[in-house]
Amino acid sequence: MDLNKLLLTAVCATCSTAVFASITDIKTANNQAAIQYTSTQVNYKETDSNGNTLDTENGAVPGVAVLFTTMADWWLGNDYLQVEYSRNSGSTTYIGAPLNGNAPFGSISAQDSAVLIDYDLRYGKGFILQDNVMLTPYVEIGHHEWDRGVNAGETYSNKYYGVGALGQYSPVRKLVFTANAFVGRTYHATIDLSPDPYGILPSGSSDLGSSNLYKIGLGADYALTPNIHLDAGVDYNQFRYGNGIFGNTIYGEPNSSTRYTTVKLGLGYAF
Repeated sequence: MDLNKLLLTAVCATCSTAVFASITDIKTANNQAAIQYTSTQVNYKETDSNGNTLDTENGAVPGVAVLFTTMADWWLGNDYLQVEYSRNSGSTTYIGAPLNGNAPFGSISAQDSAVLIDYDLRYGKGFILQDNVMLTPYVEIGHHEWDRGVNAGETYSNKYYGVGALGQYSPVRKLVFTANAFVGRTYHATIDLSPDPYGILPSGSSDLGSSNLYKIGLGADYALTPNIHLDAGVDYNQFRYGNGIFGNTIYGEPNSSTRYTTVKLGLGYAF
């Protein structure tokens, strides 16, 4: 073979190996432990029976998330497992009105402390659609908690379950894009009110019913080295709480809607 042709063949083979991704890049991205800086934009609104706004909470709450993901051939082949925990702590802006109704919505504005705690467990199976494309349907269970600093202190919490799917695509070596969609249902949703030192507001717990829960997300993972990965993403989460009643008190917890938008940036160790 001509020397020039031999060199050209070797260069092309090297470039092909360096540029074109394979399913291995996706599996590598799915086998790592990571820590992430997060910022969750809270968008919360309470409404009366006519749909009028009673009060809102808005603001970006910073935090940290840790997660472990792995994909291996345990039972079904390409079995996927994820465990995640996050905690955000900061403040939000409360806008509302007096309980006596003598002033309109927006007449009160204050800063409230906010702590968000979430953890979840996910299991699925990956299906290889092309050499660099994988679809992974999964089931997920989880828990959410919001310690809200309004009044004497209110804690909202709920568990949830549902199904979703990850779509992953690796356009070039070391880079993996992920799209996520999830539909679920909340249950055991409650509100716990701390005792009011003035004895005006009720205290105790109340059930808040259940609702549909929706999550979508986009993310990217880049292998800085074979073991060190940089990841970034954005997730959107939406659900509702029903109204709560506290014994014979005239006060109740109104219907509400909750929307979270979380931005993530972190480092992972692939194994």
